Amino acid sequence: MKKQLTLFASAAILSFTAGAQQVTFEEYDLDNGLHVILHQDNTAPVVTTSVMYHVGAKDEDPERTGFAHFFEHLLFEGTENIERGEWFKIVTANGGSNNANTTDDRTYYFEVFPSNNLELGLWMESERMLHPIINQIGVDTQNEVVKEEKRLRVDNQPYGNILAEVKKNIFKKHPYRWATIGSLDHLDAATLDEFLAFNKKFYVPNNAVLVVAGDIDIAKTKKMVKDYFGPIPRGKEVTRNFPKEDPITSQYEAKAYDPNIQIPAIIACYRTPSFKTRDARVLDMISSYLSQGNSSKLYKKIVDEKKMALAVQAVNLSQEDYGVYALFALPLGSNSLKDILKEMDDEIVKIQTELISEKDYQKLQNQFENQFVNSNSSISGIANSLARYHMLYGDTNLINSEIDIYRSITREDIKEVANKYLKPNQRLLLEYLPKEKTEK
Repeated sequence: MKKQLTLFASAAILSFTAGAQQVTFEEYDLDNGLHVILHQDNTAPVVTTSVMYHVGAKDEDPERTGFAHFFEHLLFEGTENIERGEWFKIVTANGGSNNANTTDDRTYYFEVFPSNNLELGLWMESERMLHPIINQIGVDTQNEVVKEEKRLRVDNQPYGNILAEVKKNIFKKHPYRWATIGSLDHLDAATLDEFLAFNKKFYVPNNAVLVVAGDIDIAKTKKMVKDYFGPIPRGKEVTRNFPKEDPITSQYEAKAYDPNIQIPAIIACYRTPSFKTRDARVLDMISSYLSQGNSSKLYKKIVDEKKMALAVQAVNLSQEDYGVYALFALPLGSNSLKDILKEMDDEIVKIQTELISEKDYQKLQNQFENQFVNSNSSISGIANSLARYHMLYGDTNLINSEIDIYRSITREDIKEVANKYLKPNQRLLLEYLPKEKTEK
C-alpha cells in the first residue's frame, strides 16, 4: 500500500473511481464447465491470457504435501504439441512473458503477449489443460527444481520458516496446517500414477476460470475460446469437506529454531475468519492502522520513539477458509521478547477500549482508496483479480465493489472486531529463536 493521500487528493479519487476505475467484464460458462471472463481494454496492444485452477496446498493428501506447488512447475514441462523445454522459448520468441504461482487455495498460470498473439496464448493454455505430458523425466527434473527453490527461499533464508511454524501450530485439523511448498520426502515418495491422478482430478475445465483481458475483440475472442477450450472434456466434480478447527480458548505457546538467524522474533497469532467475510476486511484495516508506514502506531511507538525493536509488523493473512492475524517483532538490544509483546498488546487494548481518532480513521480510508486505485492499474493485475474474485469469493464484481465494503467500515466496527478476535486467550505465542549450538 502506498503512502497516504491528502484529504484533498482522496476527495478527488472518490469522484474519479466512480467512473474511470470501473472494470467492465463479461462472463459465461462453456458446456464443459469452464468459467470464462473477458475484459476489453484497447488502450494498449497488450493481452493477458490466464487460467486459475481451484487447487492449492489444502487439497493435498496429508501424506503427499507439496503436490499443488509441484504442479505449478510440472505443467510447464510440455504437452503433446509443445515439446519438452520449448514452452518458455515459444513465449519469449513471440514477445511475451509468463509465470505461475500457488497458494493454499488456488494455482494461477498466465501469459502476457502483444495482442496479435492472443490466439497463441489461448492455444498454449488449452494445451496445458487438455493434454500435458506428465512422465517420469519431467517429475524427476522438477523435483530437483523444487528442492533448490526450497533450499533458497525457505531452508537457507533467515526467518524463512516462520509462516510454516505458525501454520502447523495454529491449525490442528484443517489442511492449512502444512506449508504450501510441502514436504520433499512426500514428493520423493510419490509415484507417477499419483501425479497423473492429481492432474486428472483438479486440472479440469469445471475446476478452472479462464480470463482474457486487454486489447481484444469480444466476438472473435469468444470464438477462439470455444474452439480451443470447448472440446476439453469435463472432469468429475471436485468436492471438499475439510475438518473444522476447534476454537482456541486459552493461550498456548510454541518455540521454533532457525540456524540462519541471530536475533529472535516473537509472533502473536490469532485464528480469524475467511477473507470473504466483512470482519476480515476490518482486520485488514486494523493491521494497516498498527503497522502500515513509519507513522503507524506500532512502528512509531516501538521502533521510532522507544527504540525497542528493529522491526514490528501486524498482518492479516486471510485465506478462503480461515485467516491468521499476526503481530511480529524483532527486539533491539537487551529488550526481551516479553517486553516487546507487552508493547504490542497495549496497542491492541487501546483499539479494544477506545475508538480510533477521526484523523486516523480518515488516514485509513485514504490508504485503502489509494490501494484500490492502484490495484486495477495494469491489465495483468485486473486479470488476476477477476479470476480470484470469481473463484475464491464467488463474486467477480468485487473488483469494483469491494472498496465499498472498506468505505462502510466504521470506527465502532474496528473496536468491535478487535475485541472479537484479538484476545490473549485466543492466540498462539510463537518464539522464533536462533538454533542452539551443540557442544562438540
